[in-house]
Amino acid sequence: MHNLSDLIHHHFDKPADELGEIERRVLAKAHERKIISTDINAALQAESSSGQRLADTIARVGGSWSFIIAFLLFLVFWCVVNTIVLLTRAFDPYPFIFLNLVLSMLAAIQAPIIMMSQNRQAERDRFEAAKDYEVNLKAELEVLSLHQKIDMRVLTEIAALREDIERLNQRLPS
Repeated sequence: MHNLSDLIHHHFDKPADELGEIERRVLAKAHERKIISTDINAALQAESSSGQRLADTIARVGGSWSFIIAFLLFLVFWCVVNTIVLLTRAFDPYPFIFLNLVLSMLAAIQAPIIMMSQNRQAERDRFEAAKDYEVNLKAELEVLSLHQKIDMRVLTEIAALREDIERLNQRLPS
């Protein structure tokens, strides 16, 4: 790869000023022979705030089987305590109005937190797709450059072979 304009000319069907930011960055990295891939997890972790990490943790815990089973056990415990153990002095007798209030408040808080985490996951997916595109584009450029080098080498060897054949033909008696 001799220079950037040669790269653009050989690999894209459009002028340099019509290239997008990603294509320019990939071409520059290819021209400099530098690696373009990065650790996506580390990049996203470095950019995330403590609130975003907390939202991810709450969504991860709230969506696990251990949380579901533990919460189910808590609900069974609540119902048993308020119907059997505390028969006469239950703090939340059937139909468990206080439990319904607690569950409603928990759902009201947990739902937006999970939505925040889902939005971050969508952002992560977009970032990962962009990085995949960059890496794929650079790999494609490198493969095309290798093809060009091999083609040039083959053409050079064919030309040399033709010259050798011509010289041998001249040496042969007519």
